[in-house]
Amino acid sequence: MQEFVEFVVKGLVDQPDAVEVTPVEKNGLTVFELRVAPDDAGKIIGRRGTTIQAIRSLVQVGAQKRGVRCTLDLVED
Repeated sequence: MQEFVEFVVKGLVDQPDAVEVTPVEKNGLTVFELRVAPDDAGKIIGRRGTTIQAIRSLVQVGAQKRGVRCTLDLVED
């Protein structure tokens, strides 16, 4: 799933080298923490959060097919 998230996000941003995806385990749930360049955060969020919600939905469906629980969080430093 981590590779999938990196692939999708790198295709959306202007600075693909700044994309970092870190998996963190929390109570049986894998949370993928996404970090991007400050200028690219708006592109990932999208209008009214539609882009990030779409990526989250894809991650959850893919994880469900594998029998695991995952979600995605955008971390802004």
